[in-house]
Amino acid sequence: MKIALLGYGRMGKTIEKIAMDRGHEIVVKITGDIEEHDLSKADVAIDFSIPDAAFKNITTCFKNNVPVVSGTTGWLDDFNKATDICKEKNSAFIYASNFSLGVNVFFELNRKLAGMMQGLEDYSVEIEEIHHTKKLDAPSGTAITLAEQILEDNSRLNSWKLEEAGENELPIHAKRIEDVPGTHTVTYDSTIDSIEIKHTAKSREGFALGAVVAAEFLNGKTGVFTMKDVLAQLFEK
Repeated sequence: MKIALLGYGRMGKTIEKIAMDRGHEIVVKITGDIEEHDLSKADVAIDFSIPDAAFKNITTCFKNNVPVVSGTTGWLDDFNKATDICKEKNSAFIYASNFSLGVNVFFELNRKLAGMMQGLEDYSVEIEEIHHTKKLDAPSGTAITLAEQILEDNSRLNSWKLEEAGENELPIHAKRIEDVPGTHTVTYDSTIDSIEIKHTAKSREGFALGAVVAAEFLNGKTGVFTMKDVLAQLFEK
């Protein structure tokens, strides 16, 4: 598989190593204007660029018949426009706030637990996320995904809020600590006990591997998919 890397920072370099170890080839590395690069040799693009560039990068790939796996956060106001262009151009797309296979299992656990806890009114719920000091956005896309899953099943909460939350809001606490790849904790607390689920990333390699596995899944397909589709295929094996 021939891969275009959209963004060649620390994550892009990790993806490059893992992709090559799995027998793939990197045919273009894009750090500036995507229109200055030739995408014709790419079977699929993996996007870990920056929020301001993501929409243009992704849709330019669709217009050049290149499917996209995107893990860039902070651009999702344009997500529906991007998926519309994907469908219009008969291309393929996977976006995930976190491509770690372990985190996506964690998402499924979070969704299941939220459903189980919805009738237990004595429990409050909160999310904590910890990342390295170079992470620009807060809360993390992963924490937002966790929060949105909980809100789907909790009629007592209307929205999430960073740090101080009101009565009907789900608090997300964001911490930035040097050299922490990513830790996410969901806690249900009552006067009697606490229930906690937690995912701790040990390196960027888990995120990079998941992105490459998603690209392998997407190659040759058309449509808009999620990591749930990727996991379903893996679990079938």
